[in-house]
Amino acid sequence: MNMQNTTTIIKKAETYCEREGARMTDPRRYVLDIVSKTKRAMTAYDILESLGEYLDKPKPPTAYRAIEFWVDAGFLHRIESLNAYILCTAGHTHDGSQFMICDDCGDVTEAHLCHLPDSLDSKAKKDNFNVKRWSVELHGQCARCTDNG
Repeated sequence: MNMQNTTTIIKKAETYCEREGARMTDPRRYVLDIVSKTKRAMTAYDILESLGEYLDKPKPPTAYRAIEFWVDAGFLHRIESLNAYILCTAGHTHDGSQFMICDDCGDVTEAHLCHLPDSLDSKAKKDNFNVKRWSVELHGQCARCTDNG
């Protein structure tokens, strides 16, 4: 992700914090900056390690609190199968998320299907299951890795 996109994301985050009455703390800003600069999912440990470039000896709770804030705000997604986090690129307006995860290079692409696929929605309704949120993770090989393989 280029610096202009990172700057835009930080501005959106600042606007979100102002609107919600939340503080844009340095750790929150730094975590969002760190995650916005990669297409790969980052573990909390990766984020904590990168925070060391911004803060002197950051403690794990500092990273975890900032990550949790951005997940709750919809700016970060948790990739369950990797126990890692990725920037949300769909405008934070959906209840579900879907990711294509390259098992070779680690790139993660958000699919932007903002509605539960019909077959899953039908199954949930048939079983009288009330879906609150959902996530689909597809593992495989991206086009770049397929072409290089």
